[in-house]
Amino acid sequence: MTCDVTVVADDLTGANDTAVQFARQGWATLLTLSPDSDPAGKGVLALSTDARSAGDDAVRITAEAVTHLLTGGVEHLYVKIDSTMRGSVTAQVDGALRAWSAVHEDAFAVVCPAYPGMGRTVVDGTALVDGERLESTPAGRDPVTPVRSSTLADLLPGSTHVQLPDTRDPELLASELAGHGRLSRVLTLDAQNDEELTLIAQALARLGRKVVPVGSAGLANALATTWRPAGGSRDLGGNPDSARTGPVVVLVTSLHKVARAQEERLRESGGSDFLHLAPDLDDLLDEESFASWCTARFPPGNLPAVVLVTAPDERPDKGTPVGNTVAQRLADLVARLHAHQPASAVIVTGGDGARALVDRWECTGIAVRDAVCEGIPSGFLVGGAVDGLRVITKAGGFGASDALVSAVRHADTC
Repeated sequence: MTCDVTVVADDLTGANDTAVQFARQGWATLLTLSPDSDPAGKGVLALSTDARSAGDDAVRITAEAVTHLLTGGVEHLYVKIDSTMRGSVTAQVDGALRAWSAVHEDAFAVVCPAYPGMGRTVVDGTALVDGERLESTPAGRDPVTPVRSSTLADLLPGSTHVQLPDTRDPELLASELAGHGRLSRVLTLDAQNDEELTLIAQALARLGRKVVPVGSAGLANALATTWRPAGGSRDLGGNPDSARTGPVVVLVTSLHKVARAQEERLRESGGSDFLHLAPDLDDLLDEESFASWCTARFPPGNLPAVVLVTAPDERPDKGTPVGNTVAQRLADLVARLHAHQPASAVIVTGGDGARALVDRWECTGIAVRDAVCEGIPSGFLVGGAVDGLRVITKAGGFGASDALVSAVRHADTC
């Protein structure tokens, strides 16, 4: 395996919304669930490690992923973190640097989580969402990985913040980063708009392989343009099944208030050819209860045009395992629906649900092709029981209130 760019991401929806930035710039792009994947040809390989909620173990998980990928040959590495700094960001950066430094001794990381297109900015070393500090947003109330500070110096202990030059000169910024990188292994940068992300990308390109860029889909978009090979890249494989007909199945596992508002908007616009399936928490946590629930509520005959499957709002204070169980049960429900009547497309909001679904169908990855709109990528599943099935993924906090409505319309026209 030899890739022009490898993206190591902490969850599946994040890997996908970063991968699509490269796909939209003409890169052949494949999201994989295993570092053992062996795509045919150069391009962009995005790997989901599920390290976000792994705590300190994310050091090992990320380091092993990068080390394995290095053995096959990687021109550029991009570490994708959550744009609101949720989860094991420090550990992921540490792990990536440990592995990358084995090949590039003077390596250092440059971190900028900004994604202006989704309202995520960094101002004077402070991460904001629509102008609000992180701890005041849903990221601060995340049931698994809440963010307690908005200051990058707190979130990345030992890091050094570097101000962008007033002249907006990429050569000058590259020189300043190189100087600070000799003293600190982790540097952070501000970005309030796409122009500043482009400046950062141009500076990073001048620094070459000794720098490990770390950020969200925002910086990835700028790097996709800056790193783009003159001759393009070859197809990494996979073919969509354009002949599929049937319902569009929407799975929402995210508890983010944005995702819940989008779910409500979809229900309101559903009309008569619409079905909402919402098992409660007790049914999801008990295998026998879940089976009985499915038997009692499974629709006879053909499914309606749109089927919405949602997670319950409540979560007991038991951490990640409960969330994983909920996601796995709901993924099983989607698989049962598909077995009853094959879907034409699946839309998933929430990284845990997306991962559970591709695992349930034993897919090897997602071939990323385009986007419904900013932050909502579209592609098709590769391998497993549903090879070629159209899939659209969305992080819980991304998108306008009508994002799911737009995604369903997009799926209907593909």
